[in-house]
Amino acid sequence: MANIISIGTAVPAYKHQQKDILAFMQNMYQLPEKENRVLKFLYDHSGIESRYSIIPDYSNNYPKSNFIPDNRTDVFPLLEERMKLYETQALDLSVTAINKAIDGYIAPQKITHLITISCTGMSAPGLDLQLMEALHLSPYIFRSSINFMGCYAAIHGLKMAKMICDSTPNANVVIVAAELCTLHFQKEYSEDNAASSLLFADGAAAVFISNQLTSNTALQIDGFYAKVANKGKDHMAWELSSKGFLMRLSSYIPQLIESDINALVATAMEATGNKKEAITDWCIHPGGKRILDLIEKKLGLADHELSVSREVLKEYGNMSSPTVLFVLKKLMERSGNKKVNMMGMAFGPGLTMETFFVSRS
Repeated sequence: MANIISIGTAVPAYKHQQKDILAFMQNMYQLPEKENRVLKFLYDHSGIESRYSIIPDYSNNYPKSNFIPDNRTDVFPLLEERMKLYETQALDLSVTAINKAIDGYIAPQKITHLITISCTGMSAPGLDLQLMEALHLSPYIFRSSINFMGCYAAIHGLKMAKMICDSTPNANVVIVAAELCTLHFQKEYSEDNAASSLLFADGAAAVFISNQLTSNTALQIDGFYAKVANKGKDHMAWELSSKGFLMRLSSYIPQLIESDINALVATAMEATGNKKEAITDWCIHPGGKRILDLIEKKLGLADHELSVSREVLKEYGNMSSPTVLFVLKKLMERSGNKKVNMMGMAFGPGLTMETFFVSRS
């Protein structure tokens, strides 16, 4: 049995209002008036009110760091500079999230398995080894890293944690997902760059999972189901370049999800022995307002059933892999110790659609 005991989250110090980020983008892109109006319309209807970043430069509320130059003709940071910042900032956010997740349950030295998740940076020694040193973890700890899976990676982490708990006695597993999406801002205007600048943000989330501990609010991990829709493989991508990571995010993604969502949910229910009418809570990754709107409509959900996903999108934007865990944390807290039968879902490159089921009896 694998129980989700607790979730801890962390965000950077710089909180930017969406309207201020829009002003930054308009100044940077220097678009003709018509395109500026289109960009403003998209920001105004994004469902996002604020986003967090490790970089202060996206609004005038903080002293400038000049990591992102004011003038687009100036030299922008290369990949090496972006990764140098990632190494320190991803570690700090991860430590904070992990400490929150295990506080009151176990000491760091009692963690038996560590799974790190990220698609916005990497190095060797990596985040896993940095965390071992920073938290004084056991030198014998089992560790694994999930890289470049994007927004659904946290579900893959939960899947690994359940496999560990099902096969290893006395397992205390910590998953930490840390993403610094705003590190990779690109000055050139394109539909892809505009879409990523509109949606993405920075944050971290840690999950403590155990097969020896439980609590009144713990959620049991029951099962998973995934599907890869290869027809969407060219519409979502994340590629390395000398000037940072480059996002490809097609406006066709919502239609791809819309066309497959009912079949995915039906097959997932059948494969895991669940029934749609028995689901009490929906933990949907808020990949964007349009995606949430389409899922709500296609699944015939009431307005309130995706309210937590919409809240996370509004308060934080899309932080990639940690985002669905922010949603799960809120749902856990709001359900208290009540009976729960929850279905979760996230989407990423591939196009990959991952689902999970958790419950509390």
